[in-house]
Amino acid sequence: MSTNTQHVKFGYISAVLAALLFGSVSTVAKPALVDIHPILLASLVYFLASIVATPLSKKTVSLSLQDKGLLIAIALSGAVIGPILFFAGLEKSTASDSSLLLNGEIIFSVFLAVLLFRERLSAIGYFAVILVIAGIIIVTTDMQFSDSIFDVQNKGNLLILGATLFWALDNNLSKILSTRLDVAKIVQIKSLIGGAILLLLVFLLQIPIEIELEHIPNILLLGIAGFGTSIFLFLHGLKRIGTVKTIMIFSTSSVFGLLFAALFLQEQISYFQIIAMVIILSGIYLLYKKQ
Repeated sequence: MSTNTQHVKFGYISAVLAALLFGSVSTVAKPALVDIHPILLASLVYFLASIVATPLSKKTVSLSLQDKGLLIAIALSGAVIGPILFFAGLEKSTASDSSLLLNGEIIFSVFLAVLLFRERLSAIGYFAVILVIAGIIIVTTDMQFSDSIFDVQNKGNLLILGATLFWALDNNLSKILSTRLDVAKIVQIKSLIGGAILLLLVFLLQIPIEIELEHIPNILLLGIAGFGTSIFLFLHGLKRIGTVKTIMIFSTSSVFGLLFAALFLQEQISYFQIIAMVIILSGIYLLYKKQ
C-alpha cells in the first residue's frame, strides 16, 4: 500500500472514529446540564480536550500573524461561541431535537467549503452527499415531522442551530490551518483558549461553580472522548480527505447516537432508521470509492 493511500485511509478512519465519539455527546451531556451551568460545563469540557491533545502535540512552532489570527478565529467560533450555544440550547431542548439540529453543521460546512473555500465534488460526490443528507433526515426524524422542531418560540433549538453554524466555520478554518500546523497543536491551543475564555465568563457572570460527584464521569467522558479525541480525529480527517468528505462521514454521528440510545436507553430502532443507516453507509461508500 502506497504512502498516499495510507494517508487517505487514515483520514477516513479518523472521521468515522470522530463520528462515533461525538455521537455520544448529547446523551452524556443532557443529565449533567440539570445541575451544571452550560458555560461552566463547556469550560470544563474544553480544558479537558486541551489536556488530551497536549501529549500528542509537537513542539511549539513559530506562527505568522495571519496564522495567529486564524487560530484565534477558530478558538472563538469553535471553542467559545459554538459550545455556549450548544449547551445552552441542549439545556432547553430535547436530545432528539438536538440530534436532528446538529446535522445543520453538515449543511453549513458543505455550503462554506463549496461557496467560500472553492472545494469541488464530482457528480458522484454530489449524489453521495444527497444520499447521506437524505439518510440523516430519515434517521433523525423517523419520518415523523413536527412543525414545532423549528418553531421560533423554541429558543433551545435555535441556539443549537446557531452552534452548528459556528462549528461549520471552525471546520473550514481548521482545514486551512491544518496544512501548516500540527493537528494536535490546533486542538490543544484552540481548546485552551476556549476553556480560558469560558472560565473567565463564569467568573464575570458570577456563575456558581457547583459540581455533583455523580456528574464527574459525564464531564470526563465529554471532555476526553466526546470533544478532545473526536476533535483531534476530526481534524486529521479534514487534513487528509478534505472538508466535504470528512463532514459527510462525520454526519454518521447521528447513526451512532441512535445505536447508543438503543444500547444504553433500550430505545427501539424502527424500520425507517434501519433504511436510513443503509442509505448513509451507501453514500460513504461512494465517497470512499471516488476518492
